[in-house]
Amino acid sequence: MGVAAFDEMNGLDGASGDRRGCYRQYGDWYDAEDTRRLRSKVREARSVFRTTGITFNTYEDENQSSSTERLIPFDIVPRILTSGEWADVAKGLEQRVSAINDFLFDVYHDAEIVKAGVVPETLVFGNQGYLPQMAGFSPPGNVYTHIVGVDLVRTDEDEFYVLEDNARTPSGVSYMLENRETMQRMFPELFADLNIEPVRNYPSRLRASLESCMAADPQRATPNNNDTTIALLTPGVHNSAYYEHTFLASKLGAALVEAHDLRIAGSRLTMRTTGGYAPIDVLYRRVDDDFLDPLTFRPDSMLGVAGLFDIYRAGNLTIANAPGTGLADDKALYSYMPEIIKFYSGTEPLLKNVHTWRCSEPDSLAYVLDHLDELVVKQVNGSGGYGMLVGPAASKRDLARFRRKLIAKSSEYVAQPTLALSTVPIFKQSELVPRHVDLRPFVLTSPNGVDIVPGGLTRVALKKGSLVVNSSQGGGTKDTWVLADD
Repeated sequence: MGVAAFDEMNGLDGASGDRRGCYRQYGDWYDAEDTRRLRSKVREARSVFRTTGITFNTYEDENQSSSTERLIPFDIVPRILTSGEWADVAKGLEQRVSAINDFLFDVYHDAEIVKAGVVPETLVFGNQGYLPQMAGFSPPGNVYTHIVGVDLVRTDEDEFYVLEDNARTPSGVSYMLENRETMQRMFPELFADLNIEPVRNYPSRLRASLESCMAADPQRATPNNNDTTIALLTPGVHNSAYYEHTFLASKLGAALVEAHDLRIAGSRLTMRTTGGYAPIDVLYRRVDDDFLDPLTFRPDSMLGVAGLFDIYRAGNLTIANAPGTGLADDKALYSYMPEIIKFYSGTEPLLKNVHTWRCSEPDSLAYVLDHLDELVVKQVNGSGGYGMLVGPAASKRDLARFRRKLIAKSSEYVAQPTLALSTVPIFKQSELVPRHVDLRPFVLTSPNGVDIVPGGLTRVALKKGSLVVNSSQGGGTKDTWVLADD
């Protein structure tokens, strides 16, 4: 499948040989390099990732019934953005994530946006991501979206689009940090010559953000962030993102815990330590809402703690991200984001949405069915690239199968045009070849405002012509450089 795309290194047609300004210095360095050295660096990177254990789990099917652990594919050619490009993106991200947080507070309180007819009532209160147990409750600092990963795609020199929002349990930041560390280790001369914005301070910025959202401890006269206890709750070693859980816990100075390490003691959530059980101030959970508390949600859950939600509702714990935040991940709700942003900010969105057809609407469904081979179809609550259809790359059998799904369960799907995602070169054998990419910046929210580390995780479709960048579907990652102003 070939899609005409903007080449971020070489310009629109990718064939002029006149590299764009942000890539010129890197391009001069690359031209002077011995390709044998670069091939050795590829092997070195694989060895580093293997030794470090930088892995992810891929599932055999969309039901995630069985998995295989693999090394995350990494490409040694960076993705480079100018400070001006990043400044524009960052302003749009701040506007968008602030609006998402305002939206979540509103729908769990007065629901003014629903009353105003901006968003349909059924799309909010009938959504599987909406938690009625959060109604009327204000999380510490009124923050729901402690960490959000926003997936961006680029279509030309000046245009970035938001592809989707990841507010439930966004993943991938460990790969952003490991990619940078690996590049600095292998190519220190590039970091000496180019003024590249750092990302290594993300863990300290995340910790500071979480500490500022700490629930007031009734045992303390004045909360002191210096002795804040943060624990990262993981489902365990079989989870696809377990490597990231261990990595982040280490970098944050947080305890890595599973359900069997936790218990309720009095009015606090506590964790097992060598000195007995100690109270937790902030729980950075990487467990979905349904599994957090078997007394409140799924009674068969072995991943959460009975009574956890009562402790949270009593104001004795901060949970990041707040339960119920996953409502913002819904891809049908995503289609209303321009209106949501305007409702809360009073301004037009700085980052555009991709046009989206809601298949629950008869006219939209009819259009999608007529143009199925041209569109990308996604489940409204899907993730990881599972359960989606890329029409131009699909077989007749796949198209027929998806047609039946759409007709049977139209409300579970949305469709979008097949975009010409921008390309960035990867190093393959002895040459640079273009591959499609997206970008996932990580946005932190606290009572003090929004904080964004420059860059993010660039995901790359390693197969020629492919538009699917998810590592679970054969994609890889790159280091993302934002050039600072001199």
